[in-house]
Amino acid sequence: MMGEGFLEIVFFAMVAIFIILRLRNVLGRRTGNEPPARKTLANDRSRQDADDNVVSLPERQRSGAGEDDIPLGTAADGVRELRALDPSFSADEFVAGARTAYDMVLMSFAAGDTDTLRALLDDDVYTNFQRAIAEREGRGDTLETTLAAIKSSELVEARAVGRMAEVTIKFVAELVNVTRGKDGDVISGDPRVVQNITDFWTFARDVRSGDPNWKLIATRSEN
Repeated sequence: MMGEGFLEIVFFAMVAIFIILRLRNVLGRRTGNEPPARKTLANDRSRQDADDNVVSLPERQRSGAGEDDIPLGTAADGVRELRALDPSFSADEFVAGARTAYDMVLMSFAAGDTDTLRALLDDDVYTNFQRAIAEREGRGDTLETTLAAIKSSELVEARAVGRMAEVTIKFVAELVNVTRGKDGDVISGDPRVVQNITDFWTFARDVRSGDPNWKLIATRSEN
């Protein structure tokens, strides 16, 4: 019996490692009181006019990306610029990975899962998230977040700033955010109301670094 329990532990540990590595490969190269301004990903989702920090995303292990996934419009030149630095960069694969990160960050923030957030966020963004979680838990509040749907995700900006690659994704999503107090009563939000949210998340990576991971470095919202 003890042997079986040990094997189960090893199995689940391997599954957890696989999920983390999969997320890291999906995005391509690095190019409550809620957290301050669109670092506030849940609860009241307050606006912020100033620039917000963004989450870094992991690198995709892929090469030979073609021209067919380059977005139209002003982002196209930026994607070509990034490909000059990293020929393996794929806009389509990056957007797909960013959708996964969007879901994970929202759910992890609501659950107070700082370990997962630590792996996905830039240092400054992580500090803000961690502070917001600590303040929320200190009051005895809980945050319930349901991501009903990501209606669209679009690469709207890409650029190289020195050795840093930066990619901004526009998400249009449907969310339900509810904050409850110690007694379980609703403090903010409505469990029956689905909010239409438009978020802009920026991811960054040092293309000259051996670290292939992208991190979220800034967020802002139109709502």
